[in-house]
Amino acid sequence: MNDKTPMQKETAVAMLPPATELEEISSRNVNDSIRIATVVQVKQAPSSYLIQKRLLDMVGAIIGLLMLSPLLLLLAIIIKIEDKESSIFFSQERIGLNGQPFRMYKFRSMVSDAEKQLETLLSQNETTGAMFKMANDPRVTKVGKFIRKTSLDELPQLWNVLKGEMSLVGPRPPLSREVAEYTSYDLQRLSVVPGCTGLWQISGRSNIGFIEMVELDLLYINSRTIWMDLMIIIKTFTVLLGSKDAY
Repeated sequence: MNDKTPMQKETAVAMLPPATELEEISSRNVNDSIRIATVVQVKQAPSSYLIQKRLLDMVGAIIGLLMLSPLLLLLAIIIKIEDKESSIFFSQERIGLNGQPFRMYKFRSMVSDAEKQLETLLSQNETTGAMFKMANDPRVTKVGKFIRKTSLDELPQLWNVLKGEMSLVGPRPPLSREVAEYTSYDLQRLSVVPGCTGLWQISGRSNIGFIEMVELDLLYINSRTIWMDLMIIIKTFTVLLGSKDAY
């Protein structure tokens, strides 16, 4: 990526105002986040935190996969009944830590040729920057609409977490075509392991544009602690129960 080559170690944006309370961060006006999130220095995250985070990821992924196995099986059956010719799971190359690609897994929520149809829909993009979002995406199946609304389509990513390719909490992993449009500032999102949930998800999800998402990610990278990760996980469940922002 020429001058856009990501950093080779997991790092955290430093020298920003500290945020000790999750509620204060997630409820903060996004414009305020943009105003303060100016990078001054980048440093490696504390090893103690990274060890704790990996333990949390492994325990959380194992417990999640075991406890949710009946639900995973039920969702797989329903998806297969709706479209017997297509696969139950959907895998897609995403960009992770330090720009390394990996296969991210989801329950299939779109028609089998969704990627081919994307080119015809790009002009109807409803978000900003290097992302594509469309509230009434015609590629989404009937079952897919429900599992995307409730984020049940994301559950297979617990396998990615177990493998170490993702974390329970962190910036969402982008597509390679999105990364191709990143500035060197945006590439800082790739300085940490990507996650299943994060400040973006609990702060508005699809209603938040790309620029604001980057700022929230950098705010998290600077402020993250194991307690913040736990609080984000807890708040994710409460947000999903009444979410109107996912599509």
